Amino acid sequence: MHCVIVTGAAGGIGRETVRMLAADDLTVLCVDVDETRLQSLLEDLSECPGSRRSLVSRLEDADACRDVVRAAPGTLTGLVHLAGLFEADPGGIDDMAVYDRAIQHNLTNGYLMAGAVAEAVPEARSGAMVFASSLAFRRGSWEHVPYAAAKGGLVGMTRALARKYAPRIRVNALAPGIIDTAMPAALVADRGIDRITAEIPLKRLGEASEVASVIAFLMSDAASYITGQCINVDGGIIQS
Repeated sequence: MHCVIVTGAAGGIGRETVRMLAADDLTVLCVDVDETRLQSLLEDLSECPGSRRSLVSRLEDADACRDVVRAAPGTLTGLVHLAGLFEADPGGIDDMAVYDRAIQHNLTNGYLMAGAVAEAVPEARSGAMVFASSLAFRRGSWEHVPYAAAKGGLVGMTRALARKYAPRIRVNALAPGIIDTAMPAALVADRGIDRITAEIPLKRLGEASEVASVIAFLMSDAASYITGQCINVDGGIIQS
């Protein structure tokens, strides 16, 4: 029984990712800070193949991340790290709280989870990790500087870990654009949907399932020769 841990599992992209991994008959440990939404997720996917368990965790330190890994049933072979916090920049250096939260909840927790999972993946097996970066890193979102910095850090970490854990564990990232989920809803409402989609070559917001399908691919054997990459899933905003 192969198990994949999905953090941020109760979010829009997380739910679709769990659904797609379950379709591959994997066991998924669903991790999130919101117990109510986790329970709703398990109920929604009750008819899907595979098995799922849930765990509430803030991933605040190494011990918490190792506790998550210890809760994984079966043979742990993968990590999808989607947990994150999206906040606007307060606009100055006198209040570092937003910066500290951005680094902790978007970068440090990923580093800790990667290390805890790498300790647990059996030496005789191959594994895979995927980290969620962001369009904010690619474009340099001046309204979300701490968030953009943290998401850029995830890409640097991905490339380094891909070399560190090779050939046993493949490590990749993806950079979603503006996806039709709750996280960017306030930003979309503030800027206006027409203004946003005018900048997107495909002229629409992305769907959570369109991001999840890329994650599922990167976690699968079909991506067995891909590591150290960051793939844009953004409707063509960043064309590189």
